[in-house]
Amino acid sequence: MTEVRVTVAVPTFQRPQDLELLLPRLLQQASDEERTSPGSHLIRVLVVDNDPLGSAAEVAEAFAEHGVEYVREDRPGIAAARNRAMDESVADRLLIMIDDDEFPQPEWLSSLLGTWSTEQAALVSGRVVPEYESDPDPWIEAGGFFTRRNLATGDEITVSAGGNLLLDLDQIRRLGIRFDESLGLSGGEDTLFSRQLHAAGGRMVWCAESVIHDRVPTSRMSRGWVLRRARNHGNAAVRVDLMLASSPSRRLWIRARRLIGGLIRVGLGGARFVGGVLMRSRRHQARGLRAAMRGTGMVRGSMGLAYQEYARPTGLLVDVDS
Repeated sequence: MTEVRVTVAVPTFQRPQDLELLLPRLLQQASDEERTSPGSHLIRVLVVDNDPLGSAAEVAEAFAEHGVEYVREDRPGIAAARNRAMDESVADRLLIMIDDDEFPQPEWLSSLLGTWSTEQAALVSGRVVPEYESDPDPWIEAGGFFTRRNLATGDEITVSAGGNLLLDLDQIRRLGIRFDESLGLSGGEDTLFSRQLHAAGGRMVWCAESVIHDRVPTSRMSRGWVLRRARNHGNAAVRVDLMLASSPSRRLWIRARRLIGGLIRVGLGGARFVGGVLMRSRRHQARGLRAAMRGTGMVRGSMGLAYQEYARPTGLLVDVDS
């Protein structure tokens, strides 16, 4: 059996405390996998620091003797950090990415690797479960703002988030797919990447057993934050659609379709919210506003405007067609 080289990469930006908690868990899972399947995988852990000030350097260096490697990527945006992880893994077959505010659960790594070994897919995506820092507002829970999908292991998918995934770099390089850095500060780079991969014929599958907990800080558990996030997701989805368009006429059609669809979402979402108020239903109030805000983002996206959700220091609305 040929040993497969694996990089577990952590893109990070100004979260040294989270990184300090995450790295021991990654090292332990890598050690467990190499011990239980000797000769199958050679695994290293790589920190990609997207902070020009190097805020992750001290933490990474503290684990250097245990095998953690560190690089700094000064180009701003998560897409640049993800591409740097790919570039640093030129000698590896597999690249696994986990965000710096996520914590792997038992068997996370072995499950991803096992599913890839069985399916030989270009991408394997795992499950993300929210872990709240404090008790969430019942209104937010009713709206399902932090709930993510779960499928059966081996189910084929057409799109994937970037926080819990495995990439077969041999297949990715052959297809010429990379993360688009123009989306690095607005979000949606993982959506575009996975949709391009699927369109190019790359097979993508789900792994239900590979679970990570996504830490949700209290600062994100306000109604304002979750509604802005819904708006931004709608905006990013339209921008990705436009970037995938094959011709100017196709772009025009997408703009019109998404504009109308967004306006419909705003109207229906607003009506559902009003109905929820009358019925005293948190679920209808929250889901109605969620739909309306997503529709607002879609409308703005159809007009060529993008929210820079991860802009530093604050989010901005910019014209992406200029």
